[in-house]
Amino acid sequence: MVALCAVFILIQVFFDLQIPSYMNDMTMALQTGSDLGAVSDYGLKMALCAFASLAAAIGTVYMAAKVGSTLGRNLRLKLFDKIKTFTPQDTVKFSSASLITRTTNDVVQVQTFAAMALSIIIKAPIMAVWALSRISGGSWEWTAATAAGLLAIAASVGYILWITRPYYKRIPPLTDDINRHTKDHVSSVRVVRAYNAEEFQDDSFKSTSERLRDNDLYIWKRTALLPPISSGVSDFLTLAIYWIGTLLIAETYGIGERQQLFSDMIVFSSYGLQVLMAFILVSHIIQESPRALVSSKRVQEVLSHEPAIDDGVRKDGDGSTGKVEFRDVGFEYPGTREKALDGVSFIAEKGQTVAIVGPTGCGKTTLVSLIPRLYEASSGQVLVDGVDVREYERKSLGAKLGYVPQSSVTFAGTIRSNVAFGDMAKKATDEDVMKALETAQAAEFVNDLDEGVDTVVQQGGRNLSGGQRQRLSIARAICRKPEIFVLDDSFSALDFKTDKAVREALKKNAAGSTFIIVAQRIGTIMDADLIVVLDEGKVVGRGKHSELMKTCELYREMAESQMPEELL
Repeated sequence: MVALCAVFILIQVFFDLQIPSYMNDMTMALQTGSDLGAVSDYGLKMALCAFASLAAAIGTVYMAAKVGSTLGRNLRLKLFDKIKTFTPQDTVKFSSASLITRTTNDVVQVQTFAAMALSIIIKAPIMAVWALSRISGGSWEWTAATAAGLLAIAASVGYILWITRPYYKRIPPLTDDINRHTKDHVSSVRVVRAYNAEEFQDDSFKSTSERLRDNDLYIWKRTALLPPISSGVSDFLTLAIYWIGTLLIAETYGIGERQQLFSDMIVFSSYGLQVLMAFILVSHIIQESPRALVSSKRVQEVLSHEPAIDDGVRKDGDGSTGKVEFRDVGFEYPGTREKALDGVSFIAEKGQTVAIVGPTGCGKTTLVSLIPRLYEASSGQVLVDGVDVREYERKSLGAKLGYVPQSSVTFAGTIRSNVAFGDMAKKATDEDVMKALETAQAAEFVNDLDEGVDTVVQQGGRNLSGGQRQRLSIARAICRKPEIFVLDDSFSALDFKTDKAVREALKKNAAGSTFIIVAQRIGTIMDADLIVVLDEGKVVGRGKHSELMKTCELYREMAESQMPEELL
């Protein structure tokens, strides 16, 4: 496509530069009056050249647009593929608002600049060199006037770019702030209204918006000078060429020489303006380049970022299935000195249920996040099926797990697409989807919906309750039929009756799978094969419920604060 674009540009420039040649012949014919019939022929040839140039220009624009739009598509795909490899550790550097801006606004800037620059960068040098070769034998006075016009354009563009470049760099971060404020307001609209904080939010958004407006105004006030400067230089160049030509003709006495000078003046003015136009086009590209360069650097920052967690190559374990082991595991969040986990060790054998309990902030979610490698252990090892999770290929490790995060996640689509998700989208049958919904105690509310499993789920599950979203998240993990379930406080939005029904259905329909459960309710994990009690990132108790009630004071206090003594 780039090659075709170059061919169309060559054709366009050729016909553009042919017109002044025919104009020269027409002027001579009109002056001498020797062959007035040739004037019509030259006029027809000029019209044909103009139409041919127009056709080539349309082809150029089409191919340049095709190149730009394809580049934009490829960049978005590459960015999305890269973002998919990011873990929570990587999102510390790139906020969601920034990633959205880079994937949309920055890509559009690069795409638009590429489409515009492709034709101009090829066309301008060809036009300038070709036109200069046509007027190289002309008067030095005319050449000097053309050079002065070029210097005026170059000086104006250079100065304006120099004073506006810092302001171009501020546009993307300010756009990130606009996106962040909008995203925060939309996601927190209930809290904003409950606290009568609309005016506060307005002031905050207005302040950010005004900073972007003031920055844009500074740029546009300066760059708006370039079109009138270019137009003025073009007019003055035309005036200068005709003025110089008049003086040269006045100093010449021969009729033939005067006629030739007059004809040369017409042709030189046309070619001189072609050269000037080439430089004006280049100056326009240079004017737009700072914004595109800033955007391209931001896109490149994401593409060149090395994920905090490298992908392994191992596809299978050592022969065992469903076994999870923590060996003296420690973890520190980036930028902190305090250990979130310290010396955690335990084993979950195949088919066992292991529960993780402890006070808020003790590291429960961090601990189970190490299994799917959302975070990387700072020390020690996390093993699945006898193999360190760092050795696994990401897809192979994910295929072993059914992960339900602490905050229920739903995707825009249907209930069916939310349950049969990811690599199960093509594998799962309607029977598999319904069985997963029944096990998660979600079939009843789904069947009550008009469209059943084809009911549309809005973005973020806004048309579902918290308990319904949580049950869909559990059903998604069940439909995967994993070796290991990692349930991070996944029953918190369920009432006690539904909580118990889900756990009983899981025991029946997912027998043989290993369950790693994070829970706040002691009643949820009383019958677990192993209960691990965490406090400040350390294991302070390990055993079954009856053992911990005798040996672990923290566990006993939690249990007694939640349940009557007769149930304990």
